[in-house]
Amino acid sequence: MALTLDPPTRRTAVAAVPYVRTELLRVFRSRRMFVFSLAFPLILFFVVAGSNRHGTLDGIPFPLYYMSGMVAWGTMGAMVATGGRIAGERAIGWNRQLRTTPLTPRTHLAAKVISGYAIALVTMGVLYLAGLSIGVRLPATRWLEMTGLILVGLIPFAALGILVGHLLTVDSIGPALGGLTSLLALLGGAWGPLAQHGILRQISECLPSYWLVQAGRVAVGTGHWTGQAWLVLVLWTAVLARFAGRAWHRDTGRA
Repeated sequence: MALTLDPPTRRTAVAAVPYVRTELLRVFRSRRMFVFSLAFPLILFFVVAGSNRHGTLDGIPFPLYYMSGMVAWGTMGAMVATGGRIAGERAIGWNRQLRTTPLTPRTHLAAKVISGYAIALVTMGVLYLAGLSIGVRLPATRWLEMTGLILVGLIPFAALGILVGHLLTVDSIGPALGGLTSLLALLGGAWGPLAQHGILRQISECLPSYWLVQAGRVAVGTGHWTGQAWLVLVLWTAVLARFAGRAWHRDTGRA
């Protein structure tokens, strides 16, 4: 039996494709996006790992260890940066304009998430090449395992970006996203182990940023991906998505 779409659904599907393509073009033309999600982690990687390329940490070559942390930091920044684009669109009334198009809110937000993942993939690819340039070597299966787990670990940050984008203004969201991402990266151990024991370690293990870093460290050989990782990611995604939905409804209802 052939699958057929009713006219409204067909119009929405047709409109979604060019909208997603336009969103991707906007993101890849944004210099600010690449500065925060790629340039900063890349520069820090070469400065820190490049000067310690022959060193080790916990028995692991330091460039390999540090590369995984920078990948976590950069991809996290790429995902939450969707909030900046949402805040900018709210400032010019784009959410009102969307009501006159066949696009659904779900398609609008999905385009933001897709663009965030696109930048995250670019960030991963460039940092992988940077690691290779100073001697990082891994079996192909380890590269794939690390990449897959990082992509899963980014899910709650997609919801976080949507949430803050509907809560903050375009003037305040830049510093807020930068500070929030840096704090989560610090607590997650992206720049190195913050605490091995005690309450701070327990707090870190309850954050999605910790498990995003561990996703990279699995390939390094020092990380672990347990049932707690899945539980933390599911809970944070559910909570952030719920609050993001409420923020969107409140924002569009006021628009």
